[in-house]
Amino acid sequence: MIISNHLIQFKKYSIFVCSLVFMLGCQSAYYSAMEKVGVHKRDIMLDRVESAQTAQQDAQQQFTSALAQLSQLINYDGGDLAAQYELINDQYEASESSAKEVASRIAAIESVADALFDEWNDEIQQYSSTSLKQQSQQKLKKTQRNYENLIKSMHRAKDRMAPVLSALKDNSLYLKHNLNAQAIGALQGEYKAIKRDVESLVAEMNKAIAQSQQFIDLLQPE
Repeated sequence: MIISNHLIQFKKYSIFVCSLVFMLGCQSAYYSAMEKVGVHKRDIMLDRVESAQTAQQDAQQQFTSALAQLSQLINYDGGDLAAQYELINDQYEASESSAKEVASRIAAIESVADALFDEWNDEIQQYSSTSLKQQSQQKLKKTQRNYENLIKSMHRAKDRMAPVLSALKDNSLYLKHNLNAQAIGALQGEYKAIKRDVESLVAEMNKAIAQSQQFIDLLQPE
């Protein structure tokens, strides 16, 4: 039985390693194919940062929309509560989808950044000119510093989504299970906390969007 368990764990680990190698191999092949048509890692990274910036802006609007829908709910003055639940649940699901999209865009940036900086560092070693080599090293360090600021800002904004999503889900479930006026009263007590979290999220998003623009400006060809 012990041998069998070890074998199962080994198989799982092997599958994970093979999947990782395959994924990295696919990325490497993708970057190579793109370079052959004149699209370099720098271009791909710029495109992905712009896409992430758009995803952040969309998420910002979506979470603000979810808060507005919740505000309408707590001011409920009669009507179909089942329909209100559907609206609240739709907003939660849309917000969850937006959060996943932002996370996906961040991961895509991190992937190409690793490849770009590794390639840049390798190519620096190929310079025969000391002066040009030093200039390239300085540019690399500056780009890496700006990238670190960017990715940290993006992650801070992304992490702010989690408590808001959790609260939106709680409110959606509570309303689903208590379709009555008393449920609205209970949700009114939650609204202020959610509003505060959304405002904090929007503020972090604004910082991340600004950082994205700074990095885009840095990467743009001079």
